[in-house]
Amino acid sequence: MKKHLLAGLCALTMAAGATAAHAEVRSGAVSLSPFVGGYTFDGDQHLRTDPTFGLRGGYHLDQNWATELVFGYTPTKETQGQKQHVNAYRYGLDLLYHFMPESRFVPFLAAGFGANTIDRVQNDTHDAYANYGAGVNYFLTDNLALRGDVRHIIVFNTNDNNVEYTAGVNYLFGGVRPAAVKATPPPEPPKVEPPKPEPPKPEPVKLVPPPPAPPLDSDGDGVPDTLDKCPDTPKGVAVDKDGCPKDSDGDGVPDYLDKCPDTPKGVAVDKDGCPKDSDGDGVPDYLDKCPDTPRGLKVDKDGCPEKVSIDLKIEFDTDKAVVKAKYNDEIKRVADFMTQYPETKAVIEGHTDNKGSAAYNLKLSERRAAAVRAYLIEKFGIDASRVAAKGYGLTKPIADNATEAGRQKNRRVIAVIDPAYKKK
Repeated sequence: MKKHLLAGLCALTMAAGATAAHAEVRSGAVSLSPFVGGYTFDGDQHLRTDPTFGLRGGYHLDQNWATELVFGYTPTKETQGQKQHVNAYRYGLDLLYHFMPESRFVPFLAAGFGANTIDRVQNDTHDAYANYGAGVNYFLTDNLALRGDVRHIIVFNTNDNNVEYTAGVNYLFGGVRPAAVKATPPPEPPKVEPPKPEPPKPEPVKLVPPPPAPPLDSDGDGVPDTLDKCPDTPKGVAVDKDGCPKDSDGDGVPDYLDKCPDTPKGVAVDKDGCPKDSDGDGVPDYLDKCPDTPRGLKVDKDGCPEKVSIDLKIEFDTDKAVVKAKYNDEIKRVADFMTQYPETKAVIEGHTDNKGSAAYNLKLSERRAAAVRAYLIEKFGIDASRVAAKGYGLTKPIADNATEAGRQKNRRVIAVIDPAYKKK
């Protein structure tokens, strides 16, 4: 098995040897990478090496670093006993570091963690794992690359060592390329005026003393050099009595460079003279009551995160509160959001239509909300202290219970996520 891993790492390293000046990996880009390959199990697992299929979805934090969610599926067979069919699933989160991100060949290292599910006829097993490995992207266009990966997967509970080796394509969406550095043009040569022709000699006249020469003003701002404290002011710029560019709002950025010339006194500004916005939420720091809001959260006029409501499209069997596996991805939307923003807390709300008594519906909605809460905690590892469940029964309809369509809309589960930020 170690030979498989070593061979895969060597092949990826050799493929990264040739480079071309091509800025391909972009900060802020979202990637989608379907793949196919092989999966070799540790001998102690008694499972056959078979093809594997899956999908990776990532986000590039900058040109070098990226995070990536991984899902893989391997249909295989046992190598002893009745040799029954087995389904193996892998899902995890990796951190990637890209070398030479401006090349056509972009090698990278990866490490992460996740969980394996081995679905046998007799029983299922679920084990956590850590993995590390390497890969390479070969860009065919700005947004499309061929991709190869190899991973060494270490299963914690059983100490099994598995190897996954895959190939696929990598699609990039969005992102920002580094701004090209503009060359500074050479200075223009000074203009040399041709010598003036000598005037004809005048008739001898009585000499009159010439008037005194006007004081020298090198930058032409109306303040003579002897009084000018800023003798190199650009032409046409309004100046004060000392010959320095005016700064109407007193923020240290002169008016001719100031993009926000009416900044209130004492407010910290950036190089353009505009109030600083440290967390980039569109509310300047001097008005922002939550100046450390994480990137991407929607904020109110005070710059504080607003509550997020996620409508979960989950249906339950009659009088049941069991979450079916097919709704895993629906609940995963809430788990992903809470994982991305670890300060958030959520309340799972359960609602029903008006069929049955109010007491019955209240109890049923509480059971269903509690089931979704338990799913978030047990399946996705969300801390129990961050998730609450509350049933409202039939008390908060959003549609007319007189119609089947209206009752269907009223039977719902909603995750209300609180950013848990307090205004300062």
